[in-house]
Amino acid sequence: MSRRKKLREATLVEIRTIARKLLVNKGSTAVTVNAVARRMGMSGPALYRYYSSQAELIEALRADFYRELIAKMRSAGESRAGTAGCRLLAICRALRGWAVAHPAEFRWLFASPAPPMGERRCDPSASGTGQAFGLVFLEQVVEIWETQRFPIPSLEDMDPAIADQLRAYSERIDGRLPPEAAYVFLACWMRLYGLLCMEVLNQISFAYSDMEPVFEECLQELCGLLDIAYEGPRS
Repeated sequence: MSRRKKLREATLVEIRTIARKLLVNKGSTAVTVNAVARRMGMSGPALYRYYSSQAELIEALRADFYRELIAKMRSAGESRAGTAGCRLLAICRALRGWAVAHPAEFRWLFASPAPPMGERRCDPSASGTGQAFGLVFLEQVVEIWETQRFPIPSLEDMDPAIADQLRAYSERIDGRLPPEAAYVFLACWMRLYGLLCMEVLNQISFAYSDMEPVFEECLQELCGLLDIAYEGPRS
């Protein structure tokens, strides 16, 4: 890059770094263009030369968080030798580790409505998006399905509305899981994600002060659904 482009990129990184500090220290409402500009000794209009709107700054910050989380999860999976099941457990633990260490960032990403169904497609090239994040978990379940299968329900025994939605979802992920296997995948994801949200958002702290054994119990349930061996966390 030219010197000018390098300086611009450095300024963009500084803007997002300050915005993240505001988020962590003061909450999401503190993340404004003017607040970031004041911290940098700039005017609000000057900062708009780098991010044209508040929404653009927010999306850039979200992309940073997604890339950081995805890298953490993928690194954990790649460092774990063995089966897809072993890698899945490592990825799940890495997800919880990041979420617990970065509760403000987790809330920024996940404690808000997801995009409408028609706007979501799995795009591996979109590295800083929720779609890319979802693929990390999905890929391991697909590998388990392709290599050893796991028990699946019958669509005929389900409510027709559920079966239709599962068929549509299977199509959106290009048939990588048939509808019946997608049902198991989604059941696993809802258990994992739901528990994680309750922990990070302090919705279960009235009963549990240590959530790690509860999380491990959830992983054992997931292993049962996917018919894979459970291995405890490494010391």
